[in-house]
Amino acid sequence: QVQLVESGGGSVQAGGSLRLSCAASRSTFSLNVARWYRQAPGKQRELVAAISSGGTTDYADSVKGRFTISRNNAKNTVYLQMNSLKPEDTAVYYCNADLEYSHYDIEPDVWGQGTQVTVSS
Repeated sequence: QVQLVESGGGSVQAGGSLRLSCAASRSTFSLNVARWYRQAPGKQRELVAAISSGGTTDYADSVKGRFTISRNNAKNTVYLQMNSLKPEDTAVYYCNADLEYSHYDIEPDVWGQGTQVTVSS
């Protein structure tokens, strides 16, 4: 069953912006640590950004200063704001999260279905 629902991908010209969303599909769990990965054609999947349950963030060097990961715990949703997009940002973007059913019941490393981001020059 789908547990993480992604949205917000699309096509944009270089220099443009997109915001990706990753929402929990049910209220029976919350998002603990959440991450965004991306995979370009012919390349390995790479970690783009991560956010802890407390809001601490970390970014790949290639997106620092351009991308911002954030979360709305009330909506059980994580976002990736992408600004100053470049053609090399073109990839399928995946949400990944540890799902917390209770303090002692965490399902790690759950993936969303992916959303395509295409940046044209």
